Amino acid sequence: MSDSKEVLVVTSELKKYIRSTAYMSTSANVAPALSDTIRNLCDQAIENAKADKRKTVMDRDFF
Repeated sequence: MSDSKEVLVVTSELKKYIRSTAYMSTSANVAPALSDTIRNLCDQAIENAKADKRKTVMDRDFF
């Protein structure tokens, strides 16, 4: 299992997206916070896949 505090997003791409979309800077705390949100979404998607008795997480598991 991976480290629960590992950053799951490419920070440079995240910053580039925010800069090009909103012309804003990005705080250093954004990537870890977003990674926590992604972990929570993934955990729920995993549970949805398990409930359907699958071993593959699919896009539909995120909704």
